Amino acid sequence: RLNAVRAALAQAFGVEPKEVIFTASGSEAAALAVLGAYRGRADRARTRVVSTAIEHPCVLGSLELLEREGARVVRVRPGPDGAVSADAVIAELTPDTALCSVMWVNNETGVIQPVEAIAQACRARGIPFHTDAVQAVGRTDGRPAAELLSLSGHKLGTPAGVGALLAARALPLQALVPGHQENGLRGGTQAVAMAEALALAVTLARSQQADELARLGALRDDFERAVLARVPGVTVNGAGAPRVATISNLSFEKTDGEALLIALDLEGVCVSTGAACASGSLSPSHVLLAMGRTPAQAHGTLRFSLGSGTTAEALARVTGLLETLAPRCREP
Repeated sequence: RLNAVRAALAQAFGVEPKEVIFTASGSEAAALAVLGAYRGRADRARTRVVSTAIEHPCVLGSLELLEREGARVVRVRPGPDGAVSADAVIAELTPDTALCSVMWVNNETGVIQPVEAIAQACRARGIPFHTDAVQAVGRTDGRPAAELLSLSGHKLGTPAGVGALLAARALPLQALVPGHQENGLRGGTQAVAMAEALALAVTLARSQQADELARLGALRDDFERAVLARVPGVTVNGAGAPRVATISNLSFEKTDGEALLIALDLEGVCVSTGAACASGSLSPSHVLLAMGRTPAQAHGTLRFSLGSGTTAEALARVTGLLETLAPRCREP
């Protein structure tokens, strides 16, 4: 049964079944990619890791662990639009680079990063490339030439608790959890039902992708236009770069973002001040700070998520609430 599920997921991504490693989350999958690839590298003289300043906390935390182990980590910063320059990343790919990790889609701004160009450059230089595809699967086309690709189920509608890492067979990885399961790369009894849910979710997302993304893209654009027209002092973060249709990141000038978040929550509207998994966090977004925003601007920013249940009527209600509530949350 698990073999059939593994084969189905492998087929969806054009890899071999043995290259699919099931995990308990996208965060675990990304950590296995970053930590496992570095620790399992054949050339121990390679101690450089190239990444970006806008990665998900699971990748940033893994990079910090590697620094404690002696790795030299380079974190490339994005431009003001939230997009990382492929040329800037490629320029950092020196012969002593052990790994490059760049997320496919940023989880806060929705900006699509130039991972295909980076992946090709890494392949030409013999450098393993990992991409965090948690926000990309079912929301973007194609698949970058990455030896390591991590994904999560709950972003596609499964219950929380399942993820997967696609890892090229030729790439040596060191397990984080010892055990014989998952080709010795992830110990512990597998949750077969969760793996089935992930494979089904990927299949459904892919089959509905074109129509759903067109619908959500139109809704997001209409929502942003309406908010910009009706609420003074709003900036759309990432507006100048390619973005997925499922995320709208808005900064409200001189506004207490936490107060606005709470006010919306009391009206039944769930938003976040940064990553969706960090809803309610008091810390300014590291992504926005890396984009050059000030701490005050970051604190006045909210992230809106769109999905299969999002309707024009719901977004019109949110726009009306923002028009009423945002001025009340303005700081003197």
